[in-house]
Amino acid sequence: ALASHSWGPYHWARTANPFTLKMGDNVSSAWDGYLTTTSNAWSQSSVLDTTIVSGLGGKSCKAQTGRIEVCNRTYGYNGWLGLAQIYLSGNHITRGIAKMNDSYFNLPSYNTPDERLHVMCQEVGHLFGLGHTSEDGTSQGTCMDYSSSAESTLPNAHDYEQLAAIYAHLDSFNSF
Repeated sequence: ALASHSWGPYHWARTANPFTLKMGDNVSSAWDGYLTTTSNAWSQSSVLDTTIVSGLGGKSCKAQTGRIEVCNRTYGYNGWLGLAQIYLSGNHITRGIAKMNDSYFNLPSYNTPDERLHVMCQEVGHLFGLGHTSEDGTSQGTCMDYSSSAESTLPNAHDYEQLAAIYAHLDSFNSF
């Protein structure tokens, strides 16, 4: 049996699968391609699709009800390359933000296509209710691990299986 890597019981409420989440584009042109690749990759899931729309998060990356906002800024050398935050009503996600920290991505050691894609993919994955597959630096071949491996830039089959498990039940309303 495969281990679970859901982020607690958290999920978007929805009355049907697949459902479509709006991803607000608040990123600079340096990040646009990674946002598109991430959106396309997660949309390969059988239970969800994403569509990139104009961002409403502004400079502060403010969360907006019923959608996710994806942003990049220089947030400082605070220990995180990317950060995801979900807002809840019970166990239902109602909005989310994913921040990419350019303080680190402006450094040569992090400013690589693989590292940018890995972090973008992972932070957005959290906004669907996924947790990490590992935090010890080992590669599971997914963006949801803590690896710097080139094989860890996109979701893998287990991520899609985990999403299918998280979203196996339907709700009586939509939270998006």
